[in-house]
Parts: sequence; structure tokens; C-alpha cells
Amino acid sequence: MHLNCHSYHSLRYGTIPIKDLVRLGVENNAKVMALTDINTVTGIYSFVQECNKAGIKPIVGMEFRCNNNLKYIGLAKNKDGISKMNRFLTGHNFDGTPLPDQAPDFQDTIIIYTLKNLPENLRENEYIGIRPEELVKLFHSEWKEKMHKMVILAPVTFRKLKADPEKNIKAYDEYGLHKVLRAVDSNTLLSKLAENDYCAISEKMFPAEVLLEMYKDYPLLIENTKKIIDQCKYELEKKKRNKQHYKANKEEDLELLTALAFEGLEIKYKGSEKAKARAEKELKVIDELGFSGYFLITWDIVQYSRSQRFLHIGRGSGANSIVSYCLGITDICPLELDLYFERFLNLNRKVPPDFDIDWSWKERDIILEYIFNKYGRDHVAFCGTNVEFKYRSIFREVGKVFGLPKEELDILAKSPMKEDMKNSVAELVVKYGMMMEKYPNQRSMHACGILISEEPITNCSVLEMPPKGFPIVHFDMHTAEDIGFDKFDILSQRGIGHIDDSVKLIRKNRGIEVDIRDTSISKNEASCNEFLALGKTIGCFYIESPAMRGLLRRLKCDNYKVLVAASSIIRPGVAQSGMMKEYIFRHNHPDKFEYFHEVFEQELGETYGIMVYQEDVIKIALHFGGLAAADGDILRRAMSGKGRSLDALQKVKDNYFESCAKKGHSFELSQEVYRQIESFAGYSFCKAHSASYAVESYQSLYLKVHYPIEFMVAVINNQGGFYRTEVYVHEARMSGGTIHNPCVNKSEFETALYGKDIYLGFMHLQGLEAKTANRIQKEREENGDFISLENFINRIPIGLEGLQILIFIGAFRFTGKRKNELLVIARLLLVNFKPENRGWVLLQEPVKEYKLPVLERSVFEDVFDEIELLGFPVSCSPFEVLQTKYRGDVMAKDLLKNHKKQVRMLAYLISRKHVPTKMGAMYFGTWIDADGEFFDTAHFTDSLAKYPFLGGGCYLLLGNVEVDYHFPTITVVKMAKMPFIPDPRYSNDKSHQYRTQEQLREDVSMTNRKPYPQEHEINL
Repeated sequence: MHLNCHSYHSLRYGTIPIKDLVRLGVENNAKVMALTDINTVTGIYSFVQECNKAGIKPIVGMEFRCNNNLKYIGLAKNKDGISKMNRFLTGHNFDGTPLPDQAPDFQDTIIIYTLKNLPENLRENEYIGIRPEELVKLFHSEWKEKMHKMVILAPVTFRKLKADPEKNIKAYDEYGLHKVLRAVDSNTLLSKLAENDYCAISEKMFPAEVLLEMYKDYPLLIENTKKIIDQCKYELEKKKRNKQHYKANKEEDLELLTALAFEGLEIKYKGSEKAKARAEKELKVIDELGFSGYFLITWDIVQYSRSQRFLHIGRGSGANSIVSYCLGITDICPLELDLYFERFLNLNRKVPPDFDIDWSWKERDIILEYIFNKYGRDHVAFCGTNVEFKYRSIFREVGKVFGLPKEELDILAKSPMKEDMKNSVAELVVKYGMMMEKYPNQRSMHACGILISEEPITNCSVLEMPPKGFPIVHFDMHTAEDIGFDKFDILSQRGIGHIDDSVKLIRKNRGIEVDIRDTSISKNEASCNEFLALGKTIGCFYIESPAMRGLLRRLKCDNYKVLVAASSIIRPGVAQSGMMKEYIFRHNHPDKFEYFHEVFEQELGETYGIMVYQEDVIKIALHFGGLAAADGDILRRAMSGKGRSLDALQKVKDNYFESCAKKGHSFELSQEVYRQIESFAGYSFCKAHSASYAVESYQSLYLKVHYPIEFMVAVINNQGGFYRTEVYVHEARMSGGTIHNPCVNKSEFETALYGKDIYLGFMHLQGLEAKTANRIQKEREENGDFISLENFINRIPIGLEGLQILIFIGAFRFTGKRKNELLVIARLLLVNFKPENRGWVLLQEPVKEYKLPVLERSVFEDVFDEIELLGFPVSCSPFEVLQTKYRGDVMAKDLLKNHKKQVRMLAYLISRKHVPTKMGAMYFGTWIDADGEFFDTAHFTDSLAKYPFLGGGCYLLLGNVEVDYHFPTITVVKMAKMPFIPDPRYSNDKSHQYRTQEQLREDVSMTNRKPYPQEHEINL
């Protein structure tokens, strides 16, 4: 009888999670429930599953609303009914038109109107819903004659909770929560909500018998409601929903996949029998699981990418497959790294395969357009995702509807339980905020998950069109997997942009064609390995952070396999477990440890007997425990939290101990190995993933080593990586590039390169509009260089403010005039300038020349202009504008010789990483010295209390050098920020003379997990 239930997927309206809603139905003896969330089908699949478990008949549908006005409720008689409603609402979502007052002539659907919005004529499948409080109206004659079209309508929106004085919960607190959600949605004060903004207080669930008692005098309504219930039957089909075949059928798919795999096999393995056997084994499993089409669609996308000369990186567990390697989806040889196919696919694994493919962020949308056009926009969509109310933002949102001022909102967001905030309003804010935690707030697009459906995708979901321009379904990736979709992960990253743009710049600047896709030229290349061992990796994907550069130096990493291991052990879980420290020790002292068991030496000798990768779990389960590789993968998935069946885990565990006993292992030994597997599996990292990262790291490092200026310009143009632009500009200078400020005749929107001359792009100028920057470049390309300031003003629509930015940065230095002179000329010209006169004329009237007084200008004025407009100095280094000439007693290059010594250094702050410890906050700092060399520091809580960081700039450091496996770190005892010279531009205004240097930035990264690493883990 409950035909209009809302869950919390009725965003900012409903208050009940799906499981709780079904549980509520059980408590109220409901035999039938209909989920009709507002303009969405997000929850219908989990609702049907929960109802089936609870023995309740599920009905699915939607409540159609427009601007919070209820139009009608749709109930699906079958799967075609929900499909038609999905298509109807999708059409309105896409074109932005309001919903009509009367529903279309739906087939396979029941439509229910309310008394307030009744159309003149009702179709056969349309009814009038009568709420309990509206029964008194039925005595009126106008309604009596329509009673044959009336049904029971008892909406459910909130739960009537049990009062609990100890927890300060009142019976109708969830009704209050509903009102709070409505106020958040309306962006208004709770006190200003109108009555039609929120639901009636009757919208709680009544027990089935109570509901029937209410309507006992209207048997026709009960009969009509039962008739509707009998007509509605929705069953969740267990089937594959992806596009099933790339060709016409399964057989043709396998034939093509086999042909492509063996074609690649011949190219990459030259007839190797081992490789052929592996490929045949994989093809058999792929065919049995029905994934040939999935592989071929992925191959097709990659082929299109290659045809456009785009660079892609295939990573993730898909790199465990030799077939994906032969198809060119991935660049990792699974035989070289002993990668198990079972980690990716096996007959016991019911979850779909998962290729993660990266493109440059500049090219990803072109790939997406291809997918949508090739496979049909009716069949392709992004996975959705629910953006939940987040812990801190909740209190801001709720605090606003209670009218709290910003100051109190800030305090609540940071410390909601603070004692001095415990007044009645603040307590309400905290109470409702805690109730809302984990509630969905809005729907959004999954970052990368694409669904390609066999049937029109609206058979499964309503679609929305976000600003990005690609449609999204209403459910998330987990629901997609549950109902039979295998998603394609189409990702983007700036690292590929660095590589791709470098190759283009090298071609343009040097006329050299670098085939960076051929990984054999970069992987394990000798000079790359030298740079790796020294941690000279700024700008390189995944290996440029201070922590990674420190790890590379500790390991003296000089080959591909060690880099693969480093890419894994840097991950938080491995480092936190102490495995990173143990790996570093064993790598540097291979003769000072013993293997736990001979199997660990045989199978994990590459990583000194330490389980570094997820694949290692499978290896130990296989070779020590005697389990099948597929069972080892079940073990890994279950322990990492990805396995959903405890029964399957218990079965594999039992098999493990039985098999160990058969192999002659003692129970105690078997138990200890199982404990190690168990403790490791939760934080392990996929080896294929690490290997993919390592290959991309080598590609970027190869370009950095051999074409450093082009590479750094590409990094700058892709808006950097771990660090801010200034760091990459510094690195470009250290690589031999000459840095120039933006120039209207040389610069482009992005940074431009001419030989070794680097002209910073207009995009870096703070305050200059992007459209002006692009217009300058376009006008120059079409009509030639600008010949004077007057000529520029005549050709480019620009106001005085934009012109001043260009003058102050020196963009008109080609004129030979000083900045102050140009400013005066600009003002004189723009006073009388008429925009309608802009453009080329046959005879340009000469501008009147003004004799201006010579105004002397300090060279340092330019430096402070640069800091103000770019955020960093270009004309000189930050050290040259310090008041002191002192540069420290020791330089970074000498730190290795000063182990255990106290040193004093002058350095420019690059970045610092916040690390919470049991004793309080500590930081790791990264700096450059006056020679431009990088070094690292550690700052503990006691030192920071007296000598804190005070923003970007230069500091004098006093500290003790600790060399930990070839990597020096200074534990700072004292530090002081050093003042710049007074800003000469404000020589008459003392209050402004030191403000500009406050604009110098630093990169600060936070660690929000448990204390990591602790002092003993970093040997400090």
C-alpha cells in the first residue's frame, strides 16, 4: 500500500537510506513498497535487492517534480515502463524544458496525480492519489463520481524515530532534518521556509494494518490500489549489460582477438614458445568469461588514439595480461616482471576486468568524443557518483540555515565539539550535521568510468548532462558492476601532457623526431639511470616529489626493476607498515639478512624476500601454500577489502591450511605465513600498476635528460606537477634555458621556446584576462609584430589596467622606452582614444611625440614587479634581493661530507610537507641553495614551536646533517626568515616596503592519515 516512498536519493528532501527504508517496511508489516524518488532512479537497484531479501514486493518508479512542484508519480509495470520514464525525463534534462503538467501517454506505466494537480481527463493508466488527511474531501459530490479512479497515497519521506532523552533525540527529529535539508536546498534560513517547501508531518510510514483501517470506508480505493500492485512487477535481471560484441558475434570476436594477439606476439616475442603458451592460456579464459568484446573495444579506442598520434598509457592490473601487451593496450611485458594473469582475470573472479588508460588532459575529450560517436550516444554514458555531505562542510551548510555568522561557522567547521560553542543553536547544528553525515548531497560525474551499453542506456537510468558535456547515469560504479556493467576507465593526467608536448616542442625547436612510444629507448637507458640514482627527477611523472627523490637516492636506484619496487613501497600503507624501511636496509645490505623460508628466497628474491606487490600474495599462496593462482587472488581481494564474500575467503583459507599440511609444513609455520599475507594484503600495491608508472617515469626522465629545456617548457605549459610554476622555471634555467618575461612580440598564451630562449606565457600574468592574451597572439600571427605601444593600442582592445600589467612586466621592452615613460604615453593615448577608430588604415597618423623628463629606475623595481605579477622573480634569483650578502657556510652539494655535523645554510623555501605525529605536527622541507641545488630538511615539533615557518622566501637554517643511505637530511634546530631589501617602488611609503615579498609562495602538502611516517621509520 506504500506507493510513494522517498529515500535519501531524493536529494536534499528524503532522509532515509535504502536499507533503513526497507527495514522500516518490515517493521510496519509492509508486503509491498514502491520507491519513487524525485526525478531519479539512483536507488532502485539496491531497493529491489533489499526488498527481495526482506520478502517485500518491490515496485519501482519516479516522482516527477519541477521547481519543487509535484507533477505526478510514475510506477513501472515492468522494465519497459521504467525505460520509458527514463527516456522522458532524460529528454527534459538535456533540453532544459519544464515538465508538462500531464504525463505523456506512457505504456507499461501507472501514473498517479494528486488532488492539487489533476488534469481534466484521465487515461486508463492514470489515477488520483488520496492522502489520509484528504479523505474528508471525498464527501463532496465532485469527487464521489471520480472514486473509481482513486488510490491510496501515503507518502513516506522521514522516519518517526524513537525518543531517546539520553542522546537528546526527539521523536520527530528526522522531520526537522527534512526541513534542514529543504532549507539547504533552497539556500535560505530555516525560519523562512514556506509551507509548500517541505513535506507534511504525516509523511511517515504507517503500519499496513493502520493504513487499511484509515481507508476502510473506501473499499474502492483499496481495491484500485491492489489492482495497481498486481499490475506492477519489476525483476532485476542478472545479465551482462555491456556492449557484448565488437564484431557480429562471440565467435568473430574471438577470431579477431586471436589474430591481433598473435600478430603482436610475433612483433614483440619473435616466436617465443613461452609467450605463445601464455597468450593461448589467456585467450581461453577471456573467451570463457565472455570478455573478447571488452578487449576489442579497448583496442579500438587505443587504435584511434594512435591514428591521431596521441600518447596513451595503459596501466593497472590490465598490464598483467600478455594479450593486452600484444594488442598495444599496455606497454608492460608480463613475462619480464613475472606478472600473473590471474591478478587481472581468472575463472573464479566474477568482477569485470579493469583497464585504466591515461591520456593527456588536453586530448582526453577528443577520445571521449570518439567513443560517444562510434558506439552511439544512446549507448554511452559516464558513471555517476554521489557527492556526500562532507564532515566540515556539513556544519557550514547547517549553520547557515540557522543564521549563524561566518565567524561561528568557521569555528564549527574546525571544531564542532568545542566547549565554548555549546549553546542551544550550535547544539542543533551539530546534531543535524551528524545526522546528515554520509547523506548524498548532489549527483556528479565519475572521474573516468565510461559505460558502453548493449541496449539504449536509458533502459537502466535517467541521464543528466553536466556542464562538461558528456551524459551521466544516476548510479555509481558499484551499482553498475552489480547490475552487469563493465566500465572502461578513460583517464587523463598532466604527466602524459608533459611527455606529449615535449615531443612536439623537440620536433618544432630542433627538427628531431623522438618516438617516445618506443619504450626501449627510454627504459633502463644509462643516463636516465644516473639521474635516477641522484634523484634528479624534478618534473618527471611520479618520481619528482621530495619523498620519492629521497627514496631514489637512498636506494641508489639505477634500473627499471628497482624503480618498479620504489613506485610501490612509497605508497602510504607499505611505508607505514615498516616494509619500506626494511626494503631499503636489505637493498643496501643484501648480505645482512636471512630469508624467512626458501620459498620467499626463490619467489621474492627480486625484492629480498619482502612482499612488495599484490602479486606477491598470489606467489606465496601458490608456491608456499600450494593453492591455485586464482584462489590466491581471492585471498588478496578479500584481505584488501575488495572481496565481498566471507564464505569464499573462509573456503580458500581452509584449503590453504590443508594444502600446507600436505606439503609438509608445520601448522605453526603455515600460520605465520598466513599472518604475514593477512597483514600485508590490505596495503599492498599492484605490481603491474607500479611497472606502468615506472615506464612513464622513464619516458619523462629520458626527455628531461636529453632535451631538458623542451621538457621543462612542456611541464610549465601543462601547469606543472607536484610543485608550482616557479620551480619548473628555475629547473629550466638550471638546464641552460634563458628565461624572459612575457613580450607582446614573442610570447604566446603558453610559454614559448625559441632555441634556448624561453618566453614566459601570458597565462602566468596575474590579472591579465585570458581572452586578451589569446587575442594578442592571434593578432600578431595574422598581421605581424607590433611596432610600438601606439600600434598595439590601435590593434588590441584593452583597458588601462590590462595595459599597465603588460608595461610593468616589460612586455614592451622592444620599444626601448622605460616603463615610466610607457605608462605616461599609455595614459595620454587612452584618454582621447575612440575604440571605433581601432584597426589598420592606409596612412597611420603619427602620434604626437612628448618630451618627458628622464626618470631613473632601480633594477630591483623590475624584480618586485615580477614578484607581484608572476609570483616569483625572473630578472635575478631571490638571493640577490636579500639584505644580507651571506650565503651560508655549506652548500647542498657538500652535505654528504658533513654527516653528523652542524651546518648553517641560507636557502629558498620550495615546499614543505605536514606530518602529524603523536608528539604534534612536524614538517619535511625542500629548499634550494644559492647555487640552485635542492636539499631537504626535517622540522620537529619542539623546533617548530620556537622557529616556525613564516611563508615563502629565504631562511637562515641551523641544523644537524644526517646521511641516511646516501641521502642527506638536515634536522633543523633553528631557523629565521631573512628580509628582502625594501621595495624601491615604495620608497616614500614605509608601510608598503615589505609587503611584496609576502606574496612569495611555498607548496604545502598535508597528511591527513594516521601519523606517518614516525621518527623510527625515517631514521631521524
